[in-house]
Amino acid sequence: MNIHEYQAKQLLKEYGAPVARGVAITSLDQAESAVADLPGPVRVVKSQIHAGGRGKGTFKELGPDAKGGVRVSFSAEEALANIREMFGKTLVTQQTGPAGKQVNRLYIEDGADIERELYLSILVDRETGKVSFVASTEGGMDIEAVAAETPDKIHTIGITASTGVTDADAERIADAFELSGDTREQGKTLFKSLYQAFVEKDMSLLEINPLIVTKAGDVQVLDAKVSFDGNALFRHPDIMELRDKTEEDAKEIEASEYDLAYIALDGDIGCMVNGAGLAMATMDIIKLYGASPANFLDVGGGATTEKVTAAFKIITSDPNVKGILVNIFGGIMRCDVIAEGVVQAVKDVGLEVPLVVRLEGTKVEEGKAIINDSGLNVIAADDLDDAAQKIVKAVKG
Repeated sequence: MNIHEYQAKQLLKEYGAPVARGVAITSLDQAESAVADLPGPVRVVKSQIHAGGRGKGTFKELGPDAKGGVRVSFSAEEALANIREMFGKTLVTQQTGPAGKQVNRLYIEDGADIERELYLSILVDRETGKVSFVASTEGGMDIEAVAAETPDKIHTIGITASTGVTDADAERIADAFELSGDTREQGKTLFKSLYQAFVEKDMSLLEINPLIVTKAGDVQVLDAKVSFDGNALFRHPDIMELRDKTEEDAKEIEASEYDLAYIALDGDIGCMVNGAGLAMATMDIIKLYGASPANFLDVGGGATTEKVTAAFKIITSDPNVKGILVNIFGGIMRCDVIAEGVVQAVKDVGLEVPLVVRLEGTKVEEGKAIINDSGLNVIAADDLDDAAQKIVKAVKG
């Protein structure tokens, strides 16, 4: 689960992280009081969407020559003008895709007197199995570009779980940032606080880009992106309260209500599969034959007819879907249950695109009989390779 920048900063502030004063607004009625609440004269107006690259983004309604989604304002009047121009508009960044995201929240923050911009993130390093700090002196930039062009400027410092961030770890991180004097001491304190927040709140990613050093030599969290491990959210009702469903795909929200593992993608072949590994293989073979999956959808090993029906409806609600592939290998999951769910869903919502069904395993003959006796216009497949070829051919005409 992701949260907004202003929420992330408030959370980090509770752990002692230095952040600038700011006010979030969710309507234009709050604009004047928010601007007046900050001393100025410099205020920064920031779009709050769950996507990076906001500063370099463009608003669909304003054209490519308009300023981006993060704007430095040098007076109260300029801040208000920026707020009115940005609020409610659709911001397009590299991470949103061409559809963009509507800006329904803005964060107005005190300006900062920046001397240096650094990059810091904390994540789980899959290679070492450790929570690790990623540190670079090249903050404020596209970290992927830094990694590709100057990888020597990126440093990874793994943390031993039993000790947390030791003094020696903090020194190594400070060295990576080339900090000295009082700034170094502030940084070492901050690194320990950020690690504590990461672990205690079950974060999967904490990214600060940039972490700045001010002209006065103070460190400050200028931006913050935080993602949480969804499997651990039951332990954090306070974090769950920060969820902004308007930033999430409606189909993914509905899928979560039925305990379905669903992720929307940008292809045109809808997939309903049982088992994450088989779902990945299904998407791969669709790509192999020249098409793209519209989703990842794992109905799980113990799906009911109701659950399968819901899954099918979610797939068909995607206007980009031009064909559907149902690929079931029945172990714990019974093929007849899948078949009943598919038939019920088609009766409920209709079927306007080609449907290929491949069933194998437990109760497979019963499942095939249910499909065959339903009167549905279904293309049967013998195996996964056959199924993939048939649905790609059907979609491409």
